[in-house]
Amino acid sequence: MEQVLSAEHVSQALESLYQAIFSNWPNLKASPPAIIGIRTRGEIIASRFVHRLARQGITIEHGVLDVTFYRDDLSRRRGAPLVRATEIDFDINDKIVLLVDDVLHTGRSVRAAMDALMDYGRPKAIRLAVLIDRDGREMPIAAEYVGKRLDVSDDMRVQVQLVEADGQDSVFLEPRESKPDSSKRMTLSKATRKASPKATSKVAPKVATKNSGKPTSKRR
Repeated sequence: MEQVLSAEHVSQALESLYQAIFSNWPNLKASPPAIIGIRTRGEIIASRFVHRLARQGITIEHGVLDVTFYRDDLSRRRGAPLVRATEIDFDINDKIVLLVDDVLHTGRSVRAAMDALMDYGRPKAIRLAVLIDRDGREMPIAAEYVGKRLDVSDDMRVQVQLVEADGQDSVFLEPRESKPDSSKRMTLSKATRKASPKATSKVAPKVATKNSGKPTSKRR
């Protein structure tokens, strides 16, 4: 993995994100938004914002959203999905919700998060804040608030690490997992079948039995 942001740079990005959100938010103390973080690292970033506001005497409703079952690639994933609890113990109807995530890439996770939110109510509006914004959008989704923009090639993945989950604040780039070539896999499978002898199995002959139909009963 290649480190692209150190702990100091992550701190600067978080500060930029915080200022972008709350310095321009009208009537923050009178009508603050509800903050909801997308598991896992979006949850951590949201929690940091909530604690910072609390030190300023601002109490804000906040929750955690797990989007596993709302992802459109769930059936393509290997193994059983890791599902954790969604924790939203307040009414989101007619409220402005600030959705927080660590990285915005294709936009599919954010779309899943919005679908999940609608099961809890109908917000007045949803705003999106992300620590890292990168290219590669597959959905018409954009973040209103961004901590840092990175120019990353399509074959690389952005990995955010935070102290609460990883022991350090940093951002790394790592190669994306390449998908296996289906045509090669089919060719190999055919070659294997030709090389291996056909298995034969003996089938036991069927034995005819009397009264194999429906049971009969004598009338009395």
